[in-house]
Amino acid sequence: QVQLVESGGGLVQPGGSLRLSCAASGTIFRFYAMGWYRQAPGKQRELVASVTSGVSTNYADSVRGRFTISRDNAENTVYLQMNSLKPEDTAVYFCNGRYRSGSSYWGQGTQVTVSS
Repeated sequence: QVQLVESGGGLVQPGGSLRLSCAASGTIFRFYAMGWYRQAPGKQRELVASVTSGVSTNYADSVRGRFTISRDNAENTVYLQMNSLKPEDTAVYFCNGRYRSGSSYWGQGTQVTVSS
């Protein structure tokens, strides 16, 4: 059974940094794309950043220049370095892994709170 496990969330002051990690288990196949989504209270889940196995990246306009996504293909792991955090970045962050077939898997989510 494929599982994605996130870590690295927490409470940080505005302007601070956090690094999220997501590790996949239960599969020997490399995901075609891995990404991070977030969902704030009362809002829909939205894409934050994604990266393909060919290291092509995509970012939401709201985080471009502040967040950096990277992956370790050998380990099926994806990271999200978040700098210059703002209160509006507060949300539950979810990791996603997707195969070329379209099969998609989600992590359980990790809370990120940006507050003074």
